[in-house]
Amino acid sequence: MGLLSDPVRRRALARLVLRLNAPLCVLSYLAGIAWFLALAFPPLTQRTYMSENAMGSTMVEEQFAGGDRARVFARDFAVHRRKSGALPVAWLERTMRSVGLEVYTQSFSRKLPFPDETHERYMVSGINVYGILRAPRAASTESLVLTVPCGSDSTNSQAVGLLLALAAHFRGQIYWAKDIIFLVTEHDLLGTEAWLEAYHDVNVTGMQSSPLQGRAGAIQAAVALELNSDVVTSLDVAVEGLNGQLPNLDLLNLFQTFCQKGGLLCTLQGKLQPQDWASIDGPLQSVQTLLLMVLQQASGRPHGPHGLFLRYRVEALTLRGINSFRQYKYDLVAVGNRDCPTPGRALEGMFRKLNHLLERLHQSFFFYLLPALSRFVSIGLYMPAAGFLLLVLGLKALELWMQLHEAGVGPEEAGGISGSSPPLPLTQGVGLASLVAPLLISQAVGLALYVLPVLGQHVATQHFPVTEAEAVVLTLLAICAAGLALPHNTHRVANPQAPDRGWMALKLVALIYLALQLACTTLTNFSLGFLLAATMVPAAALVKPSGPRCPLGSWPAVCCSRGAPGSSACSAWHLLTFLVRLLGSRSEAPAASALGGEPWMDTWDMELARADLAQPQVHTPTLAISAHRGPELCLRR
Repeated sequence: MGLLSDPVRRRALARLVLRLNAPLCVLSYLAGIAWFLALAFPPLTQRTYMSENAMGSTMVEEQFAGGDRARVFARDFAVHRRKSGALPVAWLERTMRSVGLEVYTQSFSRKLPFPDETHERYMVSGINVYGILRAPRAASTESLVLTVPCGSDSTNSQAVGLLLALAAHFRGQIYWAKDIIFLVTEHDLLGTEAWLEAYHDVNVTGMQSSPLQGRAGAIQAAVALELNSDVVTSLDVAVEGLNGQLPNLDLLNLFQTFCQKGGLLCTLQGKLQPQDWASIDGPLQSVQTLLLMVLQQASGRPHGPHGLFLRYRVEALTLRGINSFRQYKYDLVAVGNRDCPTPGRALEGMFRKLNHLLERLHQSFFFYLLPALSRFVSIGLYMPAAGFLLLVLGLKALELWMQLHEAGVGPEEAGGISGSSPPLPLTQGVGLASLVAPLLISQAVGLALYVLPVLGQHVATQHFPVTEAEAVVLTLLAICAAGLALPHNTHRVANPQAPDRGWMALKLVALIYLALQLACTTLTNFSLGFLLAATMVPAAALVKPSGPRCPLGSWPAVCCSRGAPGSSACSAWHLLTFLVRLLGSRSEAPAASALGGEPWMDTWDMELARADLAQPQVHTPTLAISAHRGPELCLRR
């Protein structure tokens, strides 16, 4: 305390802070970026391990060998779907009953905020079909879910066939202690969300759905399956959910363990496991995988049906079968040979180990980053990267506070302080009233960006020849353009005797407010908070109260603000992902599916390019429509 109470020492500390502030800010920013890139290297990344005792061993004998039956189911499903043009509900009910399940259906409908450009409709309706396998030796208190989403552009015929074949195989076993729900949903995420809302008796998206006639126990875990080919070269796992939420790490470890046991190739973000960590190739591949996961997580969108289960505290994964040009391929299921590695055997092993759970998965990590499937980075190791970036805002705020304090003291006391900025004139202080108007205007602009685009889309379409999507875009651009006038009008409320002090006080408050916002965002979604900090911190730190008069001098700050990335999220996101994937040397090179499906890489690029105007930032769900993929679930900012 003597250092702060002694005026001489306090002035010496002020001189030191003012003199070293710029080098410390640059060093802190570079340290944050370097720390983030170093997360992919073995000193900071750890090997994954199983924390749950009930799943610590894979000593279960997988006996699934329903290859012919799965193929027959898949072909019949494809034929009936092609004939009806929709989900063959009657065929699914009949088939599920034939394998011994309790079969129920659920109808749902949802009015879309944007029209479906493919079918020119506002209302989307569908039917979900699910069957329940009751546990023979336990009450219906807990359950597991195996779900297959069926969209308009992806039939998932092989996944439906494998689901039915697994249901028939599970029906003949007597060791199940949990109910198993086999769910086939229509319209991808729309059907999944409708079923989950009805199962948990909630309605958070305005979905209109019929109540469920059959229920099982509390859902402990779920696996979503996507297969479009009879043969696969690898299984890709998706873990990112809504707003960056991740499943328990033990569930991912369980998937990787059974893939290794069965000899199946498993990938993360389309990339294989690094084989050589001693050379530079392994860490570089881990950096690419880490960047891809950060981009996926920062989008806040669910990258599979599993993301909707995470909202209801249900640990879930999405498994996608990849059919690439690799030499070694695995059949959909084993035919004759019980030692053949198959996705069906891996799923059977996972469900048998999940059947042993005595409580929900909770012992492993919920906050982590994955540079590879076999390695992870815990929250205690990746948070310093964001902390270094936020330290820049703290250092700049401290510099402004000391400059304001220097201007508020007498000349005899401030004479010994020599900083990087010239001394300011002595004034009575900066009134809080001068900061109220800019802060209120900033909050009003943010509120307008949140409310007006959606509320004004119908009004704009009635008075102007534009579509709903174009009306939202034009409204966003108009609000952002109006917000740019804020820096040119705040001088009217500043103190005319000391305009520099008014600007410094305003920037001081803005820096503190920005640091708090980024810190809160980083705690809930590290990837989003880190990317926002990496782009916004330099602009916030470099902007000075009296900057250049040239209009072009303010464009770097405008481009790094929150409004500019929102209007160009689709193109920038697609470009970033394309560049990261282009650097990969071992990524899967998929081929078109046997049933005429799209290539896997195009599907993933299109998934990332489907950035709707309503980017997910908070837990306020809504439904939007995409021109490429039809209805999908997303969140409004």
